[in-house]
Amino acid sequence: MRNAILKVVAAGVVAVGFMSGPLTSSAQPIDQARLADADKSSDWLSHGRTWNEQRFSPLTQISDRSVSKLGLAWWAEFDTDHGQEATPLEADGVVYTSTAWSKAYAFDARTGRKLWSYDPQVPGRTQLATCCDVNSRGVAIWMGRVYLATLDGRLIALDAKSGRPVWSVQTTDRSKPYTITGAPRVVKGLVLIGNGGAELGVRGYVSAYRADTGKLAWRFYITPNPMGQPDHAASDKVMAAKAGATWSDGAWKQTGGGGTPWDSIVYDTKTDLVFVGTGNGSPWNHTIRSGGKGDNLFLSSILALKPETGEYVWHYQTTPGDNWDYTATQQIMIADLPIGGKTRHVVMQAPKNGFFYVLDAATGQLLSADKYAPWVNWASGVDMKTGRPIERTGVRYGGDARSSTQNPGPLGAHNWKPMAFDPKTGLVFIPAQDNVFTYAGAPNPKDFRYSNGVWNLGTGVQGIAGNGQDAPGALARAAAVAAAQPKPARPLTGERAVLVAWDPIARKARWSIPRNNLWASGGLLATAGGLVFQGVGHDLKAFTAADGKELWSYEMGAPAIAAPISYALDGVQYIAVMIGNGGGTSTGDPRLPGRLMVFKIDGHAKAAPVTSETLPPFSDLRTAEASAGDPVVGGVFFRRYCTVCHSPTRVNPDLHRSRVPLSKDLFKSVVYDGALQDGGMASFAQYLNVNDVESVRAFLIKVYLKNPATRY
Repeated sequence: MRNAILKVVAAGVVAVGFMSGPLTSSAQPIDQARLADADKSSDWLSHGRTWNEQRFSPLTQISDRSVSKLGLAWWAEFDTDHGQEATPLEADGVVYTSTAWSKAYAFDARTGRKLWSYDPQVPGRTQLATCCDVNSRGVAIWMGRVYLATLDGRLIALDAKSGRPVWSVQTTDRSKPYTITGAPRVVKGLVLIGNGGAELGVRGYVSAYRADTGKLAWRFYITPNPMGQPDHAASDKVMAAKAGATWSDGAWKQTGGGGTPWDSIVYDTKTDLVFVGTGNGSPWNHTIRSGGKGDNLFLSSILALKPETGEYVWHYQTTPGDNWDYTATQQIMIADLPIGGKTRHVVMQAPKNGFFYVLDAATGQLLSADKYAPWVNWASGVDMKTGRPIERTGVRYGGDARSSTQNPGPLGAHNWKPMAFDPKTGLVFIPAQDNVFTYAGAPNPKDFRYSNGVWNLGTGVQGIAGNGQDAPGALARAAAVAAAQPKPARPLTGERAVLVAWDPIARKARWSIPRNNLWASGGLLATAGGLVFQGVGHDLKAFTAADGKELWSYEMGAPAIAAPISYALDGVQYIAVMIGNGGGTSTGDPRLPGRLMVFKIDGHAKAAPVTSETLPPFSDLRTAEASAGDPVVGGVFFRRYCTVCHSPTRVNPDLHRSRVPLSKDLFKSVVYDGALQDGGMASFAQYLNVNDVESVRAFLIKVYLKNPATRY
């Protein structure tokens, strides 16, 4: 693959020859054969373009020589201002995509004319159960249908021509805080989907549904059954033989243990295996979750399963006994690499923990593991004999108030934003992150109380509940820990995003580009034109794959955190990308309408100026109604329940600019009575009584609102 030959076969309008012949856009059904042959197509048929998920386009019309002529071909605007994370698909002249709130759209890929849209009507209160905004990362297409997974756990088959639903199935227990933000994949007539919610306390699993009927074919649980019973699922055998013994007694029996596979699911035609990336533990705190004992399989792992049955084949755990939210849900790639004098068929991953892994795809043998992010300090390396990270002494905070400041934090050295692989240069382009975080142990492990529907981390004040559920003295202990907790080692402005060009054979970075803002960069696309595309702030930029030189930039009016795609129709190559601020974090801008921006050579379309509401002024505390609440107690509850959505990097909305906390009655109507639940702000009456709510308001007006820059 590294020496795959791409050549220009026509002048003027450039077509592409790739491997066995010219690229085509076919009107044949999108079935197993067509998806298996997607590398020869000019379409973008699946999440990573092909099943190997390299996000590499063999199209060459847009190249390092012509990219300066790239302009807007068409654009479309959506009805949501939340973050846009979807990878669009293009098949036979139609672009399919999804937006925040799990809405689906189809557009004419040449003109941008909207063909249909579908709104699954996700209840607004579902936002309370999300980790990181109401996002959707895309859809799947198969045999005339578009498959959409919704935030509230449904899997829906839509007619590809009309957008009308054909069938719908609930994949999760709606009484528990599951969500789905990932894109489905279709393999051998089965739709594969995972779920999220480990922070809140759920038990993760991946499921396969029949594409024609929606009937469940198999399910594989990532953690053991807390009741100690078989699930009558594909995971039963390996849970009994391998995983069960790696879990000790602890809070995982209340929370389900986590491990949610919320993103990467990849099919490999050569080994006929499905690779699944699994998530973090629930609670985060290993001491509370499992008594500080055991590796807790299959958290933070790559799982290899048989596609027809879900049968376990092998696994590799990137972070045994995960204690830091170091998920391995990040993108998994399949490639053929020359290693040790021979070609090896491998899977590659750059998970949150900061190490780049290369594994034999058939056996799971570890071939290499190196820091793709040299600033990572939680572990010095990976022991190649055991495959285990060499952890820094003291990095494991535990069942007391001890803390550990380390890199990376829970945002990871690489999160969900897709990386890309260029087989011509042999480089993997990683949207890496440099971020420091202080993990604090719980005030007392015995204080931990599981609260359904909110975060249950078992760290700091996240180790307690509210509304009378907390253990005696827990509030006081939590307040003391919060007051004494060390400040982050670096302010938010010191955190960086870094585009890393990683050589998986030489096992080192060839070049890198740092950004001075952690939130300022998006996912990646590599092309045979010698280019790498990435959203940087409000701009879409093109860099040379060989050395990272910037060749082109286009101001789009809003950030692109999603990854671009490329497709060709009628001899014309297009670049398409979703834009929209959010995704669980904020660039500091007002929230802006989501858009789909599509480019081509000599494109001359003009997008309408992005319109958004001007940010309101900061709250005038002189107008605040006095509060008799306890601001110390309110601060504990704010950190326990509110910072997930209302911190300086998660402005949903920014409370520093809200008039709601200034009024006792207005604040109660929102926080306790649920006046805004249809918009995503659900009632907290099951966690806080009226006095607790007023204490939160006291904290806001006496502490929080006085310093908009403070991190809580």
